[in-house]
Amino acid sequence: MSETDDLTPAESRVWRAFPRGEAVDFRAAENDDPALGTTWGAERTVRASVLRMLLLKSPQREGEIAALKIAGARITGVLDLKYATIDAAIRLSHCRFDDVPNLYGAQLRQLNLSTSVLPGLTSASVRVEGVLRMTDCRVRGPVRLGGAQISGALFMERAEFTALDDSEPVLQLNQVAIGDDLWAPEMRAHGQVRLTGATVAGRINVQDAEFDKPDGIALDAQNLTVGAHVRARCIRAQGRIDLRGARISGRLDLLHARLSHPGDTALRASSCVIGELWLRGGDRIEGALNLRRSQIEILTLEPEMLPDQVYLSNLTYTVLTPHEPAARRLPMLEREDDRYEPYGYEQLTASYRHAGDDDAARFVQLAKQRRRRATLAWYGRLWGYVQDATVGYGFRPLRAAVWLLSFMAIGSVAYGIDHPRPLKADEAPGFNPVFYTLDLLLPVVTFGQESAFAPDGWHQWLSYALIITGWVLATAIVTGVTRAVSRQ
Repeated sequence: MSETDDLTPAESRVWRAFPRGEAVDFRAAENDDPALGTTWGAERTVRASVLRMLLLKSPQREGEIAALKIAGARITGVLDLKYATIDAAIRLSHCRFDDVPNLYGAQLRQLNLSTSVLPGLTSASVRVEGVLRMTDCRVRGPVRLGGAQISGALFMERAEFTALDDSEPVLQLNQVAIGDDLWAPEMRAHGQVRLTGATVAGRINVQDAEFDKPDGIALDAQNLTVGAHVRARCIRAQGRIDLRGARISGRLDLLHARLSHPGDTALRASSCVIGELWLRGGDRIEGALNLRRSQIEILTLEPEMLPDQVYLSNLTYTVLTPHEPAARRLPMLEREDDRYEPYGYEQLTASYRHAGDDDAARFVQLAKQRRRRATLAWYGRLWGYVQDATVGYGFRPLRAAVWLLSFMAIGSVAYGIDHPRPLKADEAPGFNPVFYTLDLLLPVVTFGQESAFAPDGWHQWLSYALIITGWVLATAIVTGVTRAVSRQ
């Protein structure tokens, strides 16, 4: 009895076409919807057990390259290729799978499931020598690809993944190793996508993708390693995007992204090493932004996108774009639980100096001292107010000249109207109210006026006030200038 005796006419077509690598298309029209596959009759139904036997036996025809190419079929039963080694390419496009295929630990040359509808996919630890295509797939259950090794690219354009429950991630790519690109623009994931520990040698493209898990982590990509860029432009995420510990050699492009996780962290990119991070042009982030301890060469942050909570402690970056006035950048340093984090001010100062904007750098340093003042004891705060008012902590040196000229004018007018009496009338020089006032104001400079005249009454009280003011002003100037010079 021949092994093909119990095959249906549809299965016989597939069996005959396989050795020659010919395609078998059961579709009545190119736009046949595989979601309606339960209504398809025997004329386009193929048992999974027949496909398994065909792939394992791999009947060959001399001069031909065998391949399984089926379109528009309903596949019944479990396609069980667990631990199998298949030399033929597999393309099961526009198909309807009644049961979850099991490819755990299989070694495949190439797998194409484009535009098919599946109840799930069990393919952890699978090895694919070529590419794995799930373009336009619709999957109503977990896709388990954890630990997979794909020598080529993984394609998931416009694929839709839906979780039947929240017991596990809807798309599991944890510890996957991809030798080329992960290409998934316009992908839809209704449940968690897990990319923890994954390695992608090329690029990741999830532009216009949707990640929907409002009550938890929508995209878990901790310790992800990417050899080139991550294009996540215009993505929409309901739930946290977690990139903690990621290593992205090129650019993380989040232009026009919409990130939302109210009451929690919307984007966590802490302890990362990233070439460039772009956060610009999108809606204001709903939820916290965490960039703690990351190292980023070029950081593009648009102030309008930043949420109320921004965590930047120990964040290191070389260039901060777009170039904004310091007053628009400072609020992001004041949103970290209202704590004083001096490193953030130093990093922002360094970025302005790198851009050649010394005025903005001094403005940031002045803001740092004002923020620090709030953490001091009352006497420290009092001295801080004095330094701020007199010389702007050394970053506003012209204020000292204004104060000096103001008090000099007060003293000169007062003493010019009513001269103090000389100590020795026959030896005293001619009284000069301007230089007498300067003698009182300048602690280490003398013009011979103060020692020659003895004020009394209100003259004496004004002298005391000018002497004290001079010492306070001089001390503030020395302290501020020393601080400013040390920062250079």
